[in-house]
Parts: sequence; structure tokens; C-alpha cells
Amino acid sequence: MHTLPADFKAAIASNKAVQTLWDDITPLARNEWICWVISGKKAETRGVRIEKAISKMKGGMRRPCCWIGCIHRTDKKISPSVQWALGKKAKSAR
Repeated sequence: MHTLPADFKAAIASNKAVQTLWDDITPLARNEWICWVISGKKAETRGVRIEKAISKMKGGMRRPCCWIGCIHRTDKKISPSVQWALGKKAKSAR
């Protein structure tokens, strides 16, 4: 499980509706939001993802959409579909 970064925590706390949703979602869902935010390689990407996360949570979204999920989990194997997506991403980066 990932630790909630200070900048993302502050953004969540700045909106009561988002904080309420954050407190209500499962630890796994929280971990997926955190992983999605921190997985961006550039600072600009991270900032954009924090803004998008807050906007989506304001709208009631409980998990990041169209994202393969946290690949850092150690409690289960990566699914075949995620392995495929990661392989496709690696091939396109060549």
C-alpha cells in the first residue's frame, strides 16, 4: 500500500465532499488513487492528476477510471490483462 503524499492529502482535505468520499472508499480504492497520482513521471503530470482526481471525486467517482490498477500490489499476481497492457506499453516505448 502506498502512503498518501502531503500534496494529495492537502487537496483532498480542501474539499469537504472529496474528504467525505475519501473517508468512505475502501483502502484498496484509496491506494489506487494514490498510485495513479504518483505514477506520473513528471511533476506537471502529478499536479494534473491531483486536479483530475479531485474533480472526479467531487463527481462521486470512487476509483480511477480507465487505469490498469496498482501494479505495486504484492498480495496477488498481476492479471493477464494487466500483463498484456504493460507489455503493449513497453513495446510502444521502444
